[in-house]
Amino acid sequence: MKGIKTIILFLALFLAFPGLSPADEGAIYDPGELKPIDSEIKVEEGDEAIDFTLPAVDGEEITLSQYRGEKNVMLSFVPAAWTPVCSDQWPGYNIARHFFDDNDTIILGITTDNVPSLYSWIRAMGGLWFPVLSDFWPHGEVAEKYGILRGDGVSERATIIVDKEGIIRFAHVEDINRRPPLEMLVEALEKLP
Repeated sequence: MKGIKTIILFLALFLAFPGLSPADEGAIYDPGELKPIDSEIKVEEGDEAIDFTLPAVDGEEITLSQYRGEKNVMLSFVPAAWTPVCSDQWPGYNIARHFFDDNDTIILGITTDNVPSLYSWIRAMGGLWFPVLSDFWPHGEVAEKYGILRGDGVSERATIIVDKEGIIRFAHVEDINRRPPLEMLVEALEKLP
């Protein structure tokens, strides 16, 4: 049954999510093909997650450890607001929300963009169910601690899954030019204790 659920989620993510409206598509900046990976990750599976506090778009401050004992956390680092792959990746998680709920997992979306830019971008995407955090100042500090800050000041497209005990159970840096495969995330979350 989980295999069928994965296929359905995969198809829904890539075929059905609304993304940005046609009117907003001209607002998307296309940086062209970028160097796939431009950093060296500093964390690995089995490490205790590095705690942090960042401002969220809704005005709150979110601390990673506030979820300890309560929820698994998927840290979804994306390079930049208003770019094609990022504007495609996060809205897809809206369709897959029930999967994250079923696995008792919250997503924390993180970029090095400032809050006003993120606010406008999220509204243009129709909203997201998970908190979006700004690693803008000190610039890229959290991405740097995790070893995923690129030389141009944006983060890698990285996914780090932290279990309820604060231990990293999955760490992956994807080619910045592509979305992380949903089936890979599904498998990682289903392996959580």
